[in-house]
Amino acid sequence: MTVEIRIRELQGTWVVRAGGAVLGESSSALELSEGDLPPVIYFPRSDLAMAFLEPTDHRTTCPHKGDASYFSIELKSFTLENAAWSYESPKDEVSRIAGHVAFYPRDEIAVEQL
Repeated sequence: MTVEIRIRELQGTWVVRAGGAVLGESSSALELSEGDLPPVIYFPRSDLAMAFLEPTDHRTTCPHKGDASYFSIELKSFTLENAAWSYESPKDEVSRIAGHVAFYPRDEIAVEQL
């Protein structure tokens, strides 16, 4: 079964917040659409406060994108375990997301356009 994956550059400025803290703001965010799944926003690492993101041992493999590594978000009063992910060496078809980080949709995390 072939899944269509589309990556597009987003217009405007995008921000990601966790627990009220701004983790990043970017005018170079990418949107990845994969089949019928909701689109996912990927932020360049250079636009994120990576000090909030702690690498974990969790890993997954996507047949279309490759191997994903995960990060927990360390906030003052709590930690969001495995709340963000990145494809360090994605498959060629989605190579544009290399060096980017995406965030799971959950109550404590907001990804929005300014």
